[in-house]
Amino acid sequence: MLEVLQLFNADNLGRLAEGLGTTLALALISIFFSLVGGLSLGVLMAFGGRWVKLACRVYLEAVRIVPLLVWLFIVYFGLASLFNLHFGAFMAGVVVFSLWGVAEMMDLTRGALTSIAKHQSQSATALGLKPLQITLYILFPQAFLALLPSSVNLFTRMVKTTALISLIGAIDLLKVGQQIIEVNLIHMPHASFYVYGLIFILYFALCYPLSYLSQHLEKKYQHNRG
Repeated sequence: MLEVLQLFNADNLGRLAEGLGTTLALALISIFFSLVGGLSLGVLMAFGGRWVKLACRVYLEAVRIVPLLVWLFIVYFGLASLFNLHFGAFMAGVVVFSLWGVAEMMDLTRGALTSIAKHQSQSATALGLKPLQITLYILFPQAFLALLPSSVNLFTRMVKTTALISLIGAIDLLKVGQQIIEVNLIHMPHASFYVYGLIFILYFALCYPLSYLSQHLEKKYQHNRG
């Protein structure tokens, strides 16, 4: 027990808190851009012209086919050297995870909007509503429930997947944990069990509120509809 207390001393806990802050900041920034870009492009992918839909599809498949770790290497090592850019691992993570989140959110939005029966749009058009009004006031409210669970699932995946930035040198929660384990492994063979156990708890604490919020909003939305 004394060894565990020494392992989680004030200095190590402070470093873990800084790593947690990096992880949380990366996740929140990426989620924000994913929401804004994904919802906008999702509308275009659902109702845009032929070439717009094709461009969105190419973007989506390019992001999905190439692993995120490869995208991180491409942005951090490849593009930085090619265009002589000077940005850190955190910024590379923001770029990659935002592009990934936008692509996934775009496809989720497209699926939710196109799942609504066409007569809804036709009736709204007959009443004189413009396309933007139909999307905002008719389609989005009905697509909300279908979009909410899948969106929360995407956001929790984004929070967990941010651990990949440790592979390009970012000092996130996982990277700090690995450093603490390496320092204490010789005199404490079970250090990895305790450190990774704490990291598991912290990731759970980050992801569970998203799931709870989804359930709360879904119940509130159903209540308002009733």
